[in-house]
Amino acid sequence: MHTERKNTLDETERLQLARQAFADYYTRCFWYLRRDLEIGVGDIPEIARGLRLHGGRQGFILAARLCP
Repeated sequence: MHTERKNTLDETERLQLARQAFADYYTRCFWYLRRDLEIGVGDIPEIARGLRLHGGRQGFILAARLCP
């Protein structure tokens, strides 16, 4: 039986969401990183971690979308 989670994002959508979250939550969650950091696919877990730790409820929800 193949069970695929509904509402999951493909890699391109996750990357776009991670880049937007980095910009939106920079001051609150990612102040220790360079502001001009080019976010790649390998950075998505770190973006999700920062959102979970310092992003409040909305950040936690975004993190779940990035790393389901």
